[in-house]
Amino acid sequence: MKRLVILGSTGSIGTQTLDIVRENRDALSVTAVAAGHNVDMLEAQIREFRPETAVLYDEAAAEELKKRVCDTDCRVLSGMDGLIEAASIQAADTVVGAMVGMIGIRPTIAAIEAGHDIALANKETLVCAGHVIMPLAAKNNVKILPVDSEHSAIFQSLRAGSHDEIEKILLTASGGPFRGRKREELADMTAAEALKHPNWDMGPKVTIDSSTLVNKGLEIMEAHWLFDVPVDDIEVYVHPQSIIHSAVQYRDGAVIAQLGVPDMHIPIQYALFYPSRPSLGGKRLDLFETGALTFEKPDTDTFRGLALAMDAARRGGNMPTVFNAANEAAVRKFLKDEIRFPEIYDIIEDAMSKIRYSADPSIEEVFITEKETLEYIR
Repeated sequence: MKRLVILGSTGSIGTQTLDIVRENRDALSVTAVAAGHNVDMLEAQIREFRPETAVLYDEAAAEELKKRVCDTDCRVLSGMDGLIEAASIQAADTVVGAMVGMIGIRPTIAAIEAGHDIALANKETLVCAGHVIMPLAAKNNVKILPVDSEHSAIFQSLRAGSHDEIEKILLTASGGPFRGRKREELADMTAAEALKHPNWDMGPKVTIDSSTLVNKGLEIMEAHWLFDVPVDDIEVYVHPQSIIHSAVQYRDGAVIAQLGVPDMHIPIQYALFYPSRPSLGGKRLDLFETGALTFEKPDTDTFRGLALAMDAARRGGNMPTVFNAANEAAVRKFLKDEIRFPEIYDIIEDAMSKIRYSADPSIEEVFITEKETLEYIR
């Protein structure tokens, strides 16, 4: 029985993780769940999965939850202290990092220090703190198992060869809902239109990031840390069908790819059961039905998020944090209709030019950079 802590249990990845638990109750159990403020959903999860601990980051929401589940044995915690305590519970085996934002960094560090393997879906953990996280995981003999479909595909493709045989990583992108549009067309795109992803069911923040290609830039930074590959050896291919989830090109010219229908249950289950592959229901890939698989170069002149991300990745230090924090702030503004779509890029670029650079930031300095970036944008 593998015992899970699910950080972000009410979000897209978290709820799909619980789908996997629901179908594998003989192999998986839930030790703790954590979320931001969704009392109703967390109460339902507590009653179904019977975790020993639940956390709501919002203290008032946690107090309400505590009253509602007082008839259970579940203890309810709150705040960052609660997240860290849940992540480091000794009874757990694997921590699923599915929270959105830099809020996931400190609990992930606590989980690694407790010796738990990490099924990682929280991009910011590696984007902003990969230089701390990966050495710490190695020191504690902890596995970092990718949950993102692209990184899971690379992880699976790497089983075909050794690290020193990698020539480059081929990272695929759907292109998002605005693929093919030109810069002048983007000015009138609304948040509702940006949230209509053609292939994937994701949360609003990640869906907007997909529409700007910022998401792909963040994934380049993640891949750099996860697989110890130089940024310039990671190449992005726009693949609208989302069937090839990513690939590895080896030095002999062979390309090993992972294919499948666009369903996040597949990479989530692979991370939870690695290296085993238990049965999983759902639609199967039918290449006759799929037909042609096509590829395009990303249009970085129109979708500048990818070019800005590459600049941040090459500069390193605290610049990925500036990029990430500025994007988060810009996306919030766009979702509230406070800015137009192209202004997301303008805000990121401006912050990257104004926030002071630090070559080797500590975790504290990473959070200071985030604060400085957000204050500058405000």
